[in-house]
Amino acid sequence: MTGESTRGRNRGKRRALPGQVPAPMRRFLSTEAGSAAVLLAATMVALLWANSPWSATYEAVWDTELSLSLAGWELSMNLEHWVVDGLMALFFFTVGLEVRREFSVGELTDRRRATIAMVAAGGGLLVPAMVYLALAPGGDAGHGWGVVIGTDTAFLLGALAVVGPTFSTQLRVFLLTLTVIDDIMAVSVIGIFYSESIDPVALLVALLFGGVLWGLGRLGVWRASPYVIAVIGLWLATVESGLHAAIAGMLGGLLVGARNPVREEVEQAARRFRAFRQSPRVDVGRTARWGLERAISVNERLQAAVHPWASYVVVPLFALAEAGVDLRNGVLAEALTSRLTWAVVVALVGGKLVGISLSTVIGLRVGLGRLPRGVGLGHVVGGAALSGIGFTVSLLIAGLAFDDPVLRDEAVVGVLVAAVLATALGWVVFRVTARFGGRPDADLPRRLDPPVDPVKDNVRGNPDAPLTLLEYGDFECPFCSRATGVTRELRARFGSDLRYVFRHLPLSDVHPHAEFAARAAVAARRQDKFWEMHDLLFAHQDELEFEDVVGYASELGLDVETFLRDLESEETAAVVRADVASAEASGARSTPTFFVGEHRHVGPHDTETLAEALESLRDRSGV
Repeated sequence: MTGESTRGRNRGKRRALPGQVPAPMRRFLSTEAGSAAVLLAATMVALLWANSPWSATYEAVWDTELSLSLAGWELSMNLEHWVVDGLMALFFFTVGLEVRREFSVGELTDRRRATIAMVAAGGGLLVPAMVYLALAPGGDAGHGWGVVIGTDTAFLLGALAVVGPTFSTQLRVFLLTLTVIDDIMAVSVIGIFYSESIDPVALLVALLFGGVLWGLGRLGVWRASPYVIAVIGLWLATVESGLHAAIAGMLGGLLVGARNPVREEVEQAARRFRAFRQSPRVDVGRTARWGLERAISVNERLQAAVHPWASYVVVPLFALAEAGVDLRNGVLAEALTSRLTWAVVVALVGGKLVGISLSTVIGLRVGLGRLPRGVGLGHVVGGAALSGIGFTVSLLIAGLAFDDPVLRDEAVVGVLVAAVLATALGWVVFRVTARFGGRPDADLPRRLDPPVDPVKDNVRGNPDAPLTLLEYGDFECPFCSRATGVTRELRARFGSDLRYVFRHLPLSDVHPHAEFAARAAVAARRQDKFWEMHDLLFAHQDELEFEDVVGYASELGLDVETFLRDLESEETAAVVRADVASAEASGARSTPTFFVGEHRHVGPHDTETLAEALESLRDRSGV
């Protein structure tokens, strides 16, 4: 099929390309940022309701009792406590799942980056707490220092999308890393300082359920239902023990293991799906579904199931229950003149800014870690300002810390004022930073560096073709192997209008044979057999030992002695290093990463999506 016919067929039905970043993180960020609008709406409804002629119904609704009983056992709470102690445990369970995934396979696997986030989160907890204790009046007000330690992830990311840099993926990753650590610290504070008297028997039962969760992961249980049952048991035992239910949610999430997909399981799932397509029977479909589920870790499956509910239902319901402060009859005026209110505001807005910024600078200066590429100190200061949006955790602790409704209302007003001021301060910091020489964006590079050189690069197709598709790949990466079929289809579709370029990005930390295979391909190129070796290496990903590669060279008719000499030469190693350096300069961190023309492609890399991107490039360039 020619490129012209494809363009005619696709015209008029082009879809917008999806957004940035690799899969689980992209889903998490987009869900959190999107839920901020719902959360804000719920907050406004709560305030309007509590200050309307129907304000009495606000209190009446949340005071309504709801009981569960079974065989003589009963659990009874009003609706407010069901939200705070029940549904919010689901929210913290989601946070725990994300923390575990980040430490297992995500950003926190880089311990140097994790260390900086931990140091920043520690400063963002200690400094605001000290500022609050210094400014708040004595007595019962001092018990509310926990109100200022947390940061609301949804509001933070929503505000960042509005007032932050246009491209802020790397800053989002840093702030998300910081807030998940912040959440661990905040939940620990709730468990230690804001829980009721402890029932040791119930606590022991909770620990037993935690042990069951740990054991399920160690045994490799892939079905989600045993984990769900154990988490429910952990929550019930924790509520009975007197500890706050947030502990159960966070601990439950942390104990559900995460892992990257295993190639064998992915291939097996694909075979079962093909079997279902050929024989669409119920039993075959069930087996195919089990295969697909088994290929993805329980952690990510539970996140996909629970996270939208936590973001779009649980947290907005919590805001509806906790943000409804009746500000009439002079309450607002009294709150705005209260030392407690302004202690909360200054601690959240100023304390977070100073604590996170200063801790990050100190951590960087003493060499404890590094910031993500593309993130500067100006971005950190802007993010630190937005971290003063405490909201969810702050409202939760305000309800736990103060029995006096007057003090609680003053604290809530302080949290709401701080959210507005922190957003405004973040906007100012980002604008000042961009104006006075700071990087305007906080993202990885998006432009190919250096551009394609038909002499030096590995080009398949017409070297002078108007359309370019470049891939940074790894011969041991199963997803790169699968992408070879995609590039084959695209070359057939666009014909002589498309040139396909391959650069090496061996991920040696996860693929031990990748660099050796890349050197083999470079050595084969010296005898004009790069693409033949490229195809053989991908066809035999599981057989990349020295003897295997020498056999491929012989099979291709290469001069084996020359091939071996080139394989070990410094010139060959330098070619691979140059490609890795170009990947770093171009913002390619994983494989496969595609560039359409000179711009990094974001989103899925299936045939249709890449074809649409190439058609868009054709339209823009007028070729």
